Amino acid sequence: MRDNYNREINYMRVSVTELCNLRCRYCMPEEGVAKKAHEDMMTAEETVMAVEAAARLGISKIRITGGEPLVKRGIVKLCRAIADIPGIREVCVTTNGVLLPRFAKDLRDAGISRLNISLDTLDPEKYRYITRIGQLEDAMAGIRAAEEAGFDKLKINTVLMGGFNDDEIPDFVSLTREKPVEVRFIELMPIGGGIGFDKARFVSCDTVLDRVPELVSLEKEEGVARLYKLPGAAGRVGLIRPISCEFCESCNKIRLTADGRLKPCLHSDQEISLRGLDGGQMEELLRDAILDKPQKREEINAESPSKAGRDMNQIGG
Repeated sequence: MRDNYNREINYMRVSVTELCNLRCRYCMPEEGVAKKAHEDMMTAEETVMAVEAAARLGISKIRITGGEPLVKRGIVKLCRAIADIPGIREVCVTTNGVLLPRFAKDLRDAGISRLNISLDTLDPEKYRYITRIGQLEDAMAGIRAAEEAGFDKLKINTVLMGGFNDDEIPDFVSLTREKPVEVRFIELMPIGGGIGFDKARFVSCDTVLDRVPELVSLEKEEGVARLYKLPGAAGRVGLIRPISCEFCESCNKIRLTADGRLKPCLHSDQEISLRGLDGGQMEELLRDAILDKPQKREEINAESPSKAGRDMNQIGG
C-alpha cells in the first residue's frame, strides 16, 4: 500500500514487550519500567491479528522488537504464528543477544530469517557501564549461539557515541574481515534516555570513515543503511544516519508498540490504539494511519530532541 506521498509502506516493527533484561543508558531508566497490567498490553492473539491486517494491506516484512523480545513469554510460538501469516515474507528479530543460547535454534526453526544483535562495545567494563547490569560474555555467547543455529548473516547494531565507543570503531569493523556479518553503526538519537546525554556523545557516522579510511563504498543502500566494505572482507559495514541525514522521503515503515499503539512515524507523538479491535477494524485504522503518515519529521539534534514522547524500549527499537 502507498501513502499519500507515494511511498510504498511494506515494513512494520512490532514490539512485543517493554521489559528488558538490560538497562542501556540511552534506552530506558536505570530502575527499568513498571510492568503494566495484562489488560493494558496487546495479547499475542491481538498482535497476530494486527499483523494479519497489515499483511492484507501489503506489509511483507516484520521486525520483532522490545524492550528485549526474548523475555516475552511464548515468544517462539508468537514468532512462528507471525512467520506463517500469508503475505509475510520476512520476519526478523532485534535482540541484545543475552538469551540466544536458549532461543536461537528455536527461533530459526520458527521461521525467523535474520537476527540483529545490539552490541555497543567489545570492552567488558564498558559493556557493564552502558548496560548497567550486563556481562559482555553473555552477549558474545549469544552471537556464537546464533551462528551455530544457522543465522549466517548476522547484523551487529552499534550505537555510536563520542567519547565512549568511537575508539573501538576499527575493532568493530575488523569483525567483518573473516565472517559475513554486517556491523551497523547507528548515530545516537536524542530520544527517551538519550535526551540527557552530553552533546559530545552525538557524533556523525562520518567518524567511521575517518577512523577506517580503507572502507570502500558499495554504492548501495539496504533499508536505511549505506553500505561499505573492507577490501577482501567477508562481511560489510553499514552506516545509519538518523541525525546527520533524514530518511523520510524513502521511509517504508510503521510501528506497533507492545501496548497496542500504532505509530506512523517514530519521531512523532501521533499514536492510534489497536487494542480491543477485531481484524477488520484494525485493517481500517492501519489503512488510515498509512495514508496519514507524515511527509517528514521535524529536525532532531542534540538541542532539539525527538517528539516521540516515549523511551525507545516503549516504542520498539
